[in-house]
Amino acid sequence: MNTRLAWFKSSYSDHNGGDCVEVATQHGEVRVRDSKLGDGARITISVPTWAAFTAELRGSGVERPL
Repeated sequence: MNTRLAWFKSSYSDHNGGDCVEVATQHGEVRVRDSKLGDGARITISVPTWAAFTAELRGSGVERPL
């Protein structure tokens, strides 16, 4: 069984090596990591918690960086 995760960055992320967060999903969970620390610390949260978090961000007025 392949346990490698398919990490992806937000479409809002800076593609010039800037600060980014990457996410991957597996088995009904969302993994989140700092793109600069690919092998470093991660957090794992449930899909419903991730959905609530991202919905809150969308409604908070947080905008795409210039």
